[in-house]
Amino acid sequence: MKELIEYMAKALVDNPDKVSLKEIAGEKTLIYELRVGEGDLGKIIGKEGRTAKAMRSIITAAAMKQGKRAQLEILE
Repeated sequence: MKELIEYMAKALVDNPDKVSLKEIAGEKTLIYELRVGEGDLGKIIGKEGRTAKAMRSIITAAAMKQGKRAQLEILE
């Protein structure tokens, strides 16, 4: 799932080399900290938060198939 998040984020930003993703795995929860370069935060969040919401929905659905919960934190 980490590769999927990185792929989506790098496709959206102007500086894909500054995208980093940290995965924090618990027993039943996965937390992903997505960091993007300066000025790219708006592209990840999207208009009215729609892009971020869509990414979170995809991640949640993929995690549910594995019997886990997932949370995406987007940081600049």
